[in-house]
Amino acid sequence: MRQRVITAAVALMVFIPIIWYGGFVIELAAAVLAVVGVYELFRMKGLEIASFEGVLSALGAVLLVLPKDRWFFFLPEKADNFILFYLTVMILLGGLVASKNMYTISQAGFPVITSLYVGVGFQNFVSARDTGFVVLLYALFVVWATDIGAYFIGKRFGKRKLWPEVSPNKTIEGSLGGILSAVVVALLFLTLTPNKELFVYQLPTMLLITVVFSIVGQFGDLVESSIKRHYDVKDSGTILPGHGGILDRFDSLLFVFPIMHLFGLF
Repeated sequence: MRQRVITAAVALMVFIPIIWYGGFVIELAAAVLAVVGVYELFRMKGLEIASFEGVLSALGAVLLVLPKDRWFFFLPEKADNFILFYLTVMILLGGLVASKNMYTISQAGFPVITSLYVGVGFQNFVSARDTGFVVLLYALFVVWATDIGAYFIGKRFGKRKLWPEVSPNKTIEGSLGGILSAVVVALLFLTLTPNKELFVYQLPTMLLITVVFSIVGQFGDLVESSIKRHYDVKDSGTILPGHGGILDRFDSLLFVFPIMHLFGLF
């Protein structure tokens, strides 16, 4: 427990200034986190990141994360990040030809979906901060409140399993408690924040979509649990002592941020 607290305190001391400053600092940080996320998925699968598909998968994630206008300004105006990402897909598929079918499309599929999963999530993490610090804080508070509420309420009142085949410790009561906690925290945050104009919806609508974000975040957590169960690993990595890996900490957010973008919050 002490190790977890120390790790969390140190991580927050590094993380909060980065998200507060924003700009190229958060973009670089997100790109690094994306590469670590790709590494963790490759590690779980038993593949080397220092390989043909590993390098391209990491590169693809970075090309999704770094904003084109700042980092690839020299490209034609209509070029975008997804076209850059697709270049890595084309090279991966070219491996089928170069290897004379020793490298297959099934093998190419894993690095592609890894890049998309990690890259799009952190891309929208950066986009949320570009819209405003409070928009990013709102997302973080919703996910953190969901996690904390689900843990404590599930521990106290949890009886019915939510999805035992994937995550045997999660309960329906805990899940509902997480949603309730997220709504309460969102209500306080949205009421007290001085930058309400950054949110495109009125308070009642924001509380309703907070429920959606809380559910999506929990689903992202279950997806990561399913991946780890498939590869028979306890944590995605060891970079955060007592907390596991980057994907263990960002699994919910990697799902929530793209859905926030879909809802037009940034």
